[in-house]
Amino acid sequence: MKYAVTSRGDEKSNLLRLKMIGYFDDFDMVYDESEPEIVISIGGDGTLLAAFHDYQHRLDKVTFVGIHTGHLGFYADWRPSEAEKLVFAIVEGKYDTAAYPLLKTTIKYGGNKEKIYLALNESTVKSSGGPFVVDVSINDAHFERFRGDGLCMSTPSGTTAYNKALGGALMHPSIEAMQLTEMASINNRVYRTIGSPLILPKHHSVTLKPVNDKDFQVSMDHLSILHRDVREIRYDVAQQKVMFARFRSFPFWKRVHDSFIEE
Repeated sequence: MKYAVTSRGDEKSNLLRLKMIGYFDDFDMVYDESEPEIVISIGGDGTLLAAFHDYQHRLDKVTFVGIHTGHLGFYADWRPSEAEKLVFAIVEGKYDTAAYPLLKTTIKYGGNKEKIYLALNESTVKSSGGPFVVDVSINDAHFERFRGDGLCMSTPSGTTAYNKALGGALMHPSIEAMQLTEMASINNRVYRTIGSPLILPKHHSVTLKPVNDKDFQVSMDHLSILHRDVREIRYDVAQQKVMFARFRSFPFWKRVHDSFIEE
């Protein structure tokens, strides 16, 4: 089996990476950063998000697993003390896989150009500096004119991240859907938005069209890029999914409890 190990870059994570490679050297495993079949991420959820974007072109061929060297994460759920145990489980192939939905973002520009991005957590849209005003359509039917700081579209697994901070609902990753949440919308006698998160099934799409400003700061997970001359931003539940290796039961709601409730 071909494998790769990514690190957050701090001393603890780097040392653990070298240690794990040393473990794998004792078995019939091939280190291959170009075409791995399994990617071990060492650090935190941010490290695994970075690994996802590095290997998103191989989603049908690669499985991910995360070790946290800081706090317990939703994607990085193994402890450094369990590294050797994890290596044995990988070598023996004793694991199942869990598929999580992804978000597809299509940005169309003037001149009929477009770019397509995938996100594991969420995509956010904000203005480049002026007022943020967009027309929001659902399935190509106008829904509202939004005025505020911005909008966030999240995957089910990403609802525990920025979406939660915006007051969005938490969704189980087995649900193939996406969630739109507002950032400080303007609501008065003149301007009105729905003022509540929207959960949309996989056969629905959401389109944002600029009203005035056509330059937007758009993020895909941890990556934020200024896009100019934007004509339309479209969100869909992606056809592709990300695969995670599961070696033991660790229910989603237990992760939620351990991350946000347990002291």
